[in-house]
Amino acid sequence: MSDPQDRPAATGTDDQAGLEQFQAYRGIDESAMTAAEARFERRRQLTGLVAGPLAAVLLLVLPLDLPWNQQALAAVFVFTVVFWLTEAIPIPATSLLSVALMVVLGVGGADEVLSSFGDTIVLLYLGAFFLSQALLKHGLAERAAYMVLAARWVGSSVPRVVIAVGVVTCLFSAFVSNTVTVAMLLPTVLGIIVAISRQVGGDPTRLRIATAILLMLAFSASIGGALTPVGAPHQLIGRDLLEQAAGAQVSFFSWSAIAFTFAVPLFAALLLLLIRLNRPEAAHIDGLAATMAAKRDSRGRLSRGEWNTLIVFALVVIGWLLPGLSALVFGPESGVYQALADNLDEGIVAILGASLLFLLPAERRTRTFTIEWRDAVKTDWGTLLFIICGAALGAQLTATGLAERVGGALGETFGSTSIVLLTFFAVVLAILISEVGSNLASVGIVVPIVIAIAIAAGVNPLLPGLAATFGSSFGFMMPISTPQNALVYATGAVPITKMVRSGIVFDLLAAVLVTAGVLGTGTLLGLV
Repeated sequence: MSDPQDRPAATGTDDQAGLEQFQAYRGIDESAMTAAEARFERRRQLTGLVAGPLAAVLLLVLPLDLPWNQQALAAVFVFTVVFWLTEAIPIPATSLLSVALMVVLGVGGADEVLSSFGDTIVLLYLGAFFLSQALLKHGLAERAAYMVLAARWVGSSVPRVVIAVGVVTCLFSAFVSNTVTVAMLLPTVLGIIVAISRQVGGDPTRLRIATAILLMLAFSASIGGALTPVGAPHQLIGRDLLEQAAGAQVSFFSWSAIAFTFAVPLFAALLLLLIRLNRPEAAHIDGLAATMAAKRDSRGRLSRGEWNTLIVFALVVIGWLLPGLSALVFGPESGVYQALADNLDEGIVAILGASLLFLLPAERRTRTFTIEWRDAVKTDWGTLLFIICGAALGAQLTATGLAERVGGALGETFGSTSIVLLTFFAVVLAILISEVGSNLASVGIVVPIVIAIAIAAGVNPLLPGLAATFGSSFGFMMPISTPQNALVYATGAVPITKMVRSGIVFDLLAAVLVTAGVLGTGTLLGLV
């Protein structure tokens, strides 16, 4: 995938002078970090490098009343959590190290610990990533963005532009990485901001509407990413941990049905909040609709590669949804549902779709296919390793009995816990950890804890664990909370005070709406 700065067509050459006022195209690691923030990050990493091994050694030598495999796993888990939170070394490297330590310290045998490397979740992630690569490579996502922004209902209305940016971002991030979605759309959004600045005058990085649109871009990516299990990698690991603990499958359909119940009101609240806190300098932008229509028309007709991608994308989504839809129509005990659930495994559907992309020609004369191996090798292998290793760690927490033992101790400490309080606690804890750490770390830390507490309290862990997984997607207050926050903050048009002010309100709304949506829809779907 090309870097966003290599996409001049997204904004047009006429806007380059205006775009130079933004720091828009830096990598996340370079994103407007002040000297004080850089010092904080170095101290955080150094603290982890020292505290992680010390905590692990302490747990290994303390005279705890635990079998050795549980005590060793506790040491590995604490070590891993400290390294994840402080990012002492890259998170995927920490995940690999934790797997090796589990074998070396005798938590389990190599075959047992490494069994997650053959999990269907690997195929699901790879297939989804290959599909998103095809969407980006052939410009289908970019074409769809221009079609929405050029739609008659959007016109030249600033509030409707904000809505359109949010809708496009939500839809793309449901199937494409949140970070990639924001990086892809950022040049177009900055071009819109430059157009507004020319009409109202002033520095585009100081406009209130610039803050509103850019925060909509970043925040709606998180909302959209929660709409499907494949929308964000940490969601796959959270779902896998829950399915192992609860012994019940959360289908693609069930996941999306739950997510829509809180995502729609969350998006509406986001729109009202951002417009209210950042009142636009102008209600209309002269000529914006014509500009977007020209960019849309310049794309021409759908290419063969775009048609191939569109067809495969539709087939994969249908394959993911069919089992859940058949359960609604024919019942979960019907032969139709059982046959579809057995044969349309989500990982297999994803990898079949990916295989079709390698088979369908995009250009017959040159024998070029929809995607080729040079596209596939751009897979985020680090995230894939985290998914696999996180599943291995979660599986051992259950297999050794450590999760049950910790949950029992926590249950005695806090007393009986209702499913409502536990679910709300799970969401809040996941959001808080996402604010200071990564979404991946939040899932890896919070979901096992919530599962343990739920089991000890006699509560089905599925809904509280799902709530924690959803909550880990929402960290809105700080530039370091998510990569998409960092990208829009790096433009210089989003003051940190405004990000914090909008983010804290939105974090609270997310906690309440996710709790209500998971409990309400999850109960209706029978996930209790």
